[in-house]
Amino acid sequence: MNGYVQVYTGNGKGKTTAAIGLTIRALGAGWQVFFAQFLKAGEYSEHKALARFSDNLTIKTYGRNVFIRGEPNDEDRRLAQAAYKEIVEAVTSGRYRLVVLDEANVAVHYDLITVDQILDLIERRAGDVELVITGRYAHPRLIDRADLVTEMQDVKHYYDKGITARVGVEK
Repeated sequence: MNGYVQVYTGNGKGKTTAAIGLTIRALGAGWQVFFAQFLKAGEYSEHKALARFSDNLTIKTYGRNVFIRGEPNDEDRRLAQAAYKEIVEAVTSGRYRLVVLDEANVAVHYDLITVDQILDLIERRAGDVELVITGRYAHPRLIDRADLVTEMQDVKHYYDKGITARVGVEK
């Protein structure tokens, strides 16, 4: 079976959640999954739930425990480049059928990795690898190259009323 490139982007909620849903579906089919999260550190609720699938799932976080505001620093760049090196191995190894690059679009937006690096991953991946790339700010060249693009649109959000991320819903 051929693998395709899926992009989940836009300013609405649900990009990572959609990627987790696809991850669960792939795990249910017996696939090996590599789930890489840029700009994130620590353990999120989904990590606790997905740990039950550790025989078929590798989750890696590549970020500091703070959200980037303004310009990223050298540590942000170092972590993103370390992620890229591990992801190259994941997409070319033949071990994984699904590789998720969560928040990779944001990493490109902040120049932590380049769109050329993402496009290179697409070309270098094994033929049956389904590649999912999430995050706001999807680069136009990535959108052109992708096989499927879904844009999450923010119509209304309780963040606008000052509600922060809640355990079990957003984290």
